[in-house]
Amino acid sequence: MINPVWLRSFCTLVEVGHFTRTAHNLHMTQSGVSQHVRKLEEYLGQPLLIREGKRFTLSSTGDRLYREGQKFILSLSDLEKQIGLDPAFEGIVKVASPGSVGLQLYPHLLDLQKQHPKLVIDYRFAPNSDIERLIAEHKVDVGIMTCLSTLGEVSLKPIAQEELLLVTPPDMLEPSWDQLLELGFIDHPDGAYHAGQLLSVNFPQFQNSNQFKRSGFSNQIHLILQPVSMGLGFTVLPSHAIRAFKEHGDVSVHPLTKSVSETLYMGTHINRFISNSVNTVISEVTTCLKSI
Repeated sequence: MINPVWLRSFCTLVEVGHFTRTAHNLHMTQSGVSQHVRKLEEYLGQPLLIREGKRFTLSSTGDRLYREGQKFILSLSDLEKQIGLDPAFEGIVKVASPGSVGLQLYPHLLDLQKQHPKLVIDYRFAPNSDIERLIAEHKVDVGIMTCLSTLGEVSLKPIAQEELLLVTPPDMLEPSWDQLLELGFIDHPDGAYHAGQLLSVNFPQFQNSNQFKRSGFSNQIHLILQPVSMGLGFTVLPSHAIRAFKEHGDVSVHPLTKSVSETLYMGTHINRFISNSVNTVISEVTTCLKSI
């Protein structure tokens, strides 16, 4: 039987990617971590790491062991939570959301952490596809998504609505289709999807976002409106992202005739034990998003 202590050291090493930081996280010495990996390799009779100086990559055996071993470590962790103390305001809670929601939500959760310093918020900004994968792989406790999941491991519950809005430079009052074509599109990771959702029901000429010249791109949610404010193009964004833009007066926001809103879903793993601390965060997230 594989020693679970060795396995925990190995899985942590794979996640952290560095022997010294792994030793620090596990309150061990670096040689102790190395010894655990060597013992696992001796027990299995196969190398787990392909070492390249201070760096390493996983062998095929190492990759399989990590994927299966991680599930075992998580199950042990869940067991400890279920049979042990389960405080509502202590522990690390991992959350992921699209950037637009995160701009509003993350500061709110930091205020919660300030009230309860033992409750640590680990927040990631990610697109929907990454969020559902993180939930399915037990890498986050809570994920906020704006579309339904394709994975059976992910359980979703609708909690709020987020309006999509057309944003143009400040001198454009009532944008026409021809003006949008001339101006060009400031793209972002969800740009084609958001444009399709909103523009398709308001402009009969719309087929897809490729009809517009691409005037710019940013994958940083807080920077997408910067080129718009400079007159370089237009974009379509959720309302949370627009409200978070500091130079709000430097752009024009257009509620169109036919409004479109995205449903915000609360996502968790269908088979994961939900601790009291995670429930605390879920409650805060729900309250925050419904009040915005």
